[in-house]
Amino acid sequence: MMNTPWDGLLALAVAPFADFGFMRRALAGSLALALSAGPLGVILQWRRMSLVGDAMAHALLPGVALGYLLFGLSLPAMTFGGLGAGLAVALLAGLVSRYTDIPEDASFASFYLVSLALGVLLMSLRGSNADLLGVLFGSALALDDPTLLLVAGIATVSLVGLALIYRPLLAGCVDPQFLQSQGWHGGLAHGLFLLLLVLSLVGGFHALGTLMAVAFLILPAATARLWVRSIAAQMGWAVAVAIVSSGLGLLLSFHRAVPASPAIVLVAGLLYGVSLLVGCHGSLLARGRGRRRPRSAAASPSIPHSRAPAFPAGGTP
Repeated sequence: MMNTPWDGLLALAVAPFADFGFMRRALAGSLALALSAGPLGVILQWRRMSLVGDAMAHALLPGVALGYLLFGLSLPAMTFGGLGAGLAVALLAGLVSRYTDIPEDASFASFYLVSLALGVLLMSLRGSNADLLGVLFGSALALDDPTLLLVAGIATVSLVGLALIYRPLLAGCVDPQFLQSQGWHGGLAHGLFLLLLVLSLVGGFHALGTLMAVAFLILPAATARLWVRSIAAQMGWAVAVAIVSSGLGLLLSFHRAVPASPAIVLVAGLLYGVSLLVGCHGSLLARGRGRRRPRSAAASPSIPHSRAPAFPAGGTP
């Protein structure tokens, strides 16, 4: 029986995952991250906190480095170290913004820079450049079964937690002043959201590294916003974009012998670039169509002068 080009293409796409266990584990870990990071990224963008997510990703580095310095390549030590560092930075940034004139985004940016420098310094005390690169950029192909279970567990907790606080977060996206007016209820929802964000970044760190983990939060959500309008639809699109990016990035890494984490992020960036050009909402193509629309079609219909109701001089019927 003659093989068709589709058979060869299917073999290129399926064979790496069917034949190699490390490819299956990498795909499973990436899918778990996509399910948790996609919805969180959409909320981040609607609340104008994308740079806060980037700062939180870098804030994990000192805790991860401290766990590595004390216990070596220990999964629990590096996980709890990153979680503790992320929560500490979130708490300190909130306190600074509450009791000083520094806004919250500036506080996160300041602590992010200090955290990054401290993390690199701690890693250099014991590790080599290869260890530092592994922490910063990760390796999805190096996921083992315990790490995969940890990533899947973190994704499950993140999804359940997001479902519990979805309504107040949605209200905060539409009307930020409303969430602030709810007193401790609004503060609790914001604090829990930051906790879920740190958890998702800790899970992403094991697969993509501290520098690449935030890409799963930002790029799929930004891509989704260029195609659909509603928040719920954007969450679904963000998950789908992250899944496609993971699969194509892993295949690119396998067939071209390039690092897996940057390949996944570059594929997500390529999808974002294409969406900027041809997306349905806010893209260059959509704005071009809007400019070419006739003014008469966009304007609301007016009442002909001859048919306009005549009122007395007093201004009342």
